[in-house]
Amino acid sequence: MSCLFNSLSHFLPISSSQIRKEVCDYLAENKPILDGLETSKIIDTNYINTMRSTSTWGGGVEIQAVCNLYKVRIIVESLRTSDRKNKPIVFIPVTGSGFYLRSCYLTWTGNHYEPSKTPLLIL
Repeated sequence: MSCLFNSLSHFLPISSSQIRKEVCDYLAENKPILDGLETSKIIDTNYINTMRSTSTWGGGVEIQAVCNLYKVRIIVESLRTSDRKNKPIVFIPVTGSGFYLRSCYLTWTGNHYEPSKTPLLIL
């Protein structure tokens, strides 16, 4: 199972495999990924079918889909040395004026996601 979905399951009351399934279903239904931008403008059916495999890694598209599906804010801090000066990336739902129920904090090493144990400072 992908480290992204495993990490997100620490914050959501469902399994990583269920998160993956619901994200892929959301994408297959061509729902908005970004405000005014449907999924089909970014990815195709082959991408979604590949994402259904438990060995496929998730990324930004899947993070945004999780925000939209579960009404959560996801904050990702990069631990790559080249990104250290960058602020964390903040994903919010595109529907409901960005309203979210809770926040999820992840760290990213450049090839691996982990749930953060403490909230990240957002400047």
